[in-house]
Amino acid sequence: MASTSTFPGAGDGLIGQVKNAARTISSDNRSLLLDFRKAVGMMKEIAVELEKQNQTDMVKEVENTVTELLDEYENCVDFSSLIQSIEANYQPGPELTNFKKLFDEELAKIKGSRSSNPQSQQLLRQFREAVWNVHHAGQPMPGEEQADIVMTSTQGNILNITCPLTGKPVTQLAEPVRSLTCKHIYEKSAIMNYIRRKTSPCICPSSGCPKVLQSDRVVSDHLLLVEIEELRSSAVEAAVAEVIEDFTYVAEDSSHLTDG
Repeated sequence: MASTSTFPGAGDGLIGQVKNAARTISSDNRSLLLDFRKAVGMMKEIAVELEKQNQTDMVKEVENTVTELLDEYENCVDFSSLIQSIEANYQPGPELTNFKKLFDEELAKIKGSRSSNPQSQQLLRQFREAVWNVHHAGQPMPGEEQADIVMTSTQGNILNITCPLTGKPVTQLAEPVRSLTCKHIYEKSAIMNYIRRKTSPCICPSSGCPKVLQSDRVVSDHLLLVEIEELRSSAVEAAVAEVIEDFTYVAEDSSHLTDG
């Protein structure tokens, strides 16, 4: 294969192909991440029921399985970061790109800069907290302070459910982005216009947030769309449950009238 510099415009075509492939892979990987999280949620519900029955050994087995699952989940998160980075930054050089080397180097950077409290640890913490609360609701888990319990219990992955600029629910945003500084979510076009218009330090438009925004730190991170889809799914499930409850009430009421 000729190098990308051999044919005029070949580099642009290659960039387009790489970006298209990256977008396709990212979409597939988001679905996989969502499936991981759903599986952990289901296993959490199972563990809670087992804990209610005082099946301690079985709860521990479920927790071990969740831990193994979350290890793979974290690898999947790293892969998402890798694909997102390639899509955003790939530029062909005069020589053919060694994609394996590129991937290995980029993945090493991602793993090296991984948060000390990655998403998998938060999910495992939520699993353990749900089990603990079966018999010890409101009490700190062993080795933790009460403040830690409160913070973790109330902290969600989605910090705001509506865009502070457009007022739209985050589940309806065309291009949701999140600040890496304060974690608030916005419609991309609205927040970028907001940042451009500011001549002084740009404070987050979310009420009460004092953080300063920078355009290069307001991004569509690899977990944002997964978390929004998770929020959307939970809203649908809640609506379905409410409809079922309403029908059940109507059926019971009709039964009482018939009996009368």
